[in-house]
Amino acid sequence: MAVERLLPTTEARELIQLTRDIADKVLTPIVDEHERAETYPDGVFATLGEAGLLSLPYPVEWGGGGQPYEVYLQVLEEIAARWAAIAVAVSVHSLACHPLLAFGTEEQQRRWLPEMLGGNTIGAYSLSEPQAGSDAAAVACKAGPVDGGYLVNGTKAWITHGGIADFYNLFARTGEGARGISCFLVPRETTGLTFGKPEQKMGLHAVPTTTAHYDDAFLPVERRIGTEGQGLQIALSALDSGRLGIAAVATGLAQAALDEAVAYAKERTAFGKPIIDHQGLGFLLADMAAAVDSARATYLDAARRRDAGLAYSRQASVAKLIATDAAMKVTTDAVQVFGGYGYTRDFRVERYMREAKITQIFEGTNQIQRLVIARSLAQ
Repeated sequence: MAVERLLPTTEARELIQLTRDIADKVLTPIVDEHERAETYPDGVFATLGEAGLLSLPYPVEWGGGGQPYEVYLQVLEEIAARWAAIAVAVSVHSLACHPLLAFGTEEQQRRWLPEMLGGNTIGAYSLSEPQAGSDAAAVACKAGPVDGGYLVNGTKAWITHGGIADFYNLFARTGEGARGISCFLVPRETTGLTFGKPEQKMGLHAVPTTTAHYDDAFLPVERRIGTEGQGLQIALSALDSGRLGIAAVATGLAQAALDEAVAYAKERTAFGKPIIDHQGLGFLLADMAAAVDSARATYLDAARRRDAGLAYSRQASVAKLIATDAAMKVTTDAVQVFGGYGYTRDFRVERYMREAKITQIFEGTNQIQRLVIARSLAQ
């Protein structure tokens, strides 16, 4: 069921329709096959790039779409309602472009942003490490100074699109403590950069998640984004936007589960009538719908604050927390609506439930979101 959206412009309405057309014609017909076989969908991101959907919230002057964040997130939700793994990768690409736009020099932006935003390349974000996830200040991957740049040694983990993405935001240690981390823009073809085998994940099978290994990988000094030691600030500023992306993805996933559950409840009969007409099921579906609507409202509120230039860090954490918890509950309840069939792979709700779990974990676990919200209240 198409969501009736309140959009600010005619252009935004046309953009949502374009997204729905592409998603229905390109993504929906192949999602089940690729997720089941755990195969990468070659050509899908090129199609999204050609349509301008990979760089919507970035300035037109650099090759972006110039769209408000509230519009971009609703596009992301539409993609997620068809294929969560693709939507996550699009969100991560947008996250990976943020450091250069926000902290890069004009020369760096002129040199690299048009290519990054032009739709022909895809980006990835590498902050986490095997022993440093929520505690981002504990990264150990080291970028040691040498003539003309840095030699990088260490391992990064949980990289969406690892080994396939064209460029990587790398956060590596150049000094001591939280202020000893720097940000780098790393091309995939860098000598000394290799990738591990894809993780065997519970869900999001079609897009690989890998480790990255740096073995005396040389990065020229012009590949550093921002000043030396500014990396943690850059990482955390990007994560506020990234959390909104995941909130939108989670909302799209929950919407898809709700739609499947409603359609099934209208068709399946028990005790002489459709099960949706039994109050027990009807109320369950009502709670699912309320959760989806609430999730959408929270991420749109945060996005509109971002678009208005207001502080939105707390609201981003609220949106991520509310939307991803909603996705987990709604997808679980959707399986319940299907009964025993929901526990089989014959129906998509089983996959939705598996995919929803990761949304509570990446871009900062929901325990971290509560920490962020609590600290904002204490200020």
